[in-house]
Amino acid sequence: MIGKDDVEAMVQQLSQQIQEPAIESDAAWRAVEARDTRSDGSFVYAVSSTGVFCRPSCPSRRPKRQNVEFFPTPNAAQLSGFRPCRRCDPVAARTSESLVLRARLYLEEHFDEPVTLEVLGRHLDVSPHHLQRQFKHATGVTPKEYVSALRIDALKTRLKDGGSVTEAIYDSGYASGSRFYERSTERLGMTASAYRRGGHGMSIEFAVVPSSVGHLLLAATERGVCSVMLGEDAASIEDELRREFPNATIRPGGVDLEKWVEAVTGSLDSLDTVDLPLDVVATAFQCQVWRALRAIPKGAAYSYGEIAAAIGNPKAARAVGTACATNPVPLLVPCHRAVREDGSVGGYRWGSDRKQRILTKERSAAGQ
Repeated sequence: MIGKDDVEAMVQQLSQQIQEPAIESDAAWRAVEARDTRSDGSFVYAVSSTGVFCRPSCPSRRPKRQNVEFFPTPNAAQLSGFRPCRRCDPVAARTSESLVLRARLYLEEHFDEPVTLEVLGRHLDVSPHHLQRQFKHATGVTPKEYVSALRIDALKTRLKDGGSVTEAIYDSGYASGSRFYERSTERLGMTASAYRRGGHGMSIEFAVVPSSVGHLLLAATERGVCSVMLGEDAASIEDELRREFPNATIRPGGVDLEKWVEAVTGSLDSLDTVDLPLDVVATAFQCQVWRALRAIPKGAAYSYGEIAAAIGNPKAARAVGTACATNPVPLLVPCHRAVREDGSVGGYRWGSDRKQRILTKERSAAGQ
C-alpha cells in the first residue's frame, strides 16, 4: 500500500510537471488587468518596484507593465527574492491546491476501501469541514462523489473486460452487492449485466424532425434522453443510433417524444432553453464540464481553456475538449459553445460548418 511519504513525493513530482509549461506573458498580463479569478493557480505575477508577488485576481492597484514579471508558482517567485502579497495571499492559495491534489491521489489509490471524510482528514492533517469545502471548490464534487465516480469507472472497465458482475462489484470497492444495486440504475442508466452486454434489454424510443441545421434525432429511455444526433437525412442518423446501441430494442416514439424534439429544434432560433431529463453515463470530470457548458449563455462561446479555468482546473483544456467530443446529447449540453483559444470554432462531431451555423443562430437570437 502506498505510504504518506510516497504520496508527498508524487505530489511534488506532479506539481513540478504541472509547473513546467512556459507562461505566455501577453495573455497573463491581460488576465492581471482583468483580475481574472479563473487564472488563479495558473501563475503569479511579481512587481519589481515593490518586491511583492500576487495572484492574477489580486484587488490591489495594477502595477506598470514594465515592472511586472510572471512566475509559474509562488515558490519560483520566492526563490527570485519576491515576498507574497498580504492582500491576496498567493501562498495560501497554492497550499489549498496542494491539499486537493494530495486528497485526489489518496482517493484514487484507496477508492476500493471505505474511506470516510474523517479518515481522509486525519491522513492529510486537516479538518473534515475544511477539506470538504476546498475539495468541492476545486473539483466541483465532494470527496464522496469523487470516490463514487472512481468506483463506477472501475466497475465499467471490469464489466467490459468480461468478468462476472459479482466479482466486478466487489473489486470496485462496494462492500456488498446490495449496496451497489441500491443505486445502480441511477448511476449506470441500466443494470450492470445489461451494460456488460452492450445495453441488452434497454428500450429506446426515438423521433427525427427536420431543423434549420439538418435533421435532428432525439432518443430516450424511460429515464430520460440518452442520445441527440444531427445529420443530413433521417435514415443515416437512425442507422447511427442503432450502431451506438446495437443490443437495445429501438423503435419510433410517440407524440410526447415528438414534442421534446420539436422543442429542441425550436430553441435553435430563439432564446428559449430546453431542460429535459437525461439518461447518460459520465465521469465526475465530464459532469463538471457539461455543467459548465450549460451555464454558458446563448450567444456566447468560451474557449476550452476558459472552461477548464471555470471548473477550477486551468491545465485541463485538452481534457475539456475530450469531454465535449464525447457528449452524447449535444444542444441539450451545448458543447458547440466551446471553441478554440483563437476564437475559431474547432472540431465538432456533426461537422464544423454545422457548429458555426448553430453559433450564428444563437448570436442572432441574442441580438448580437
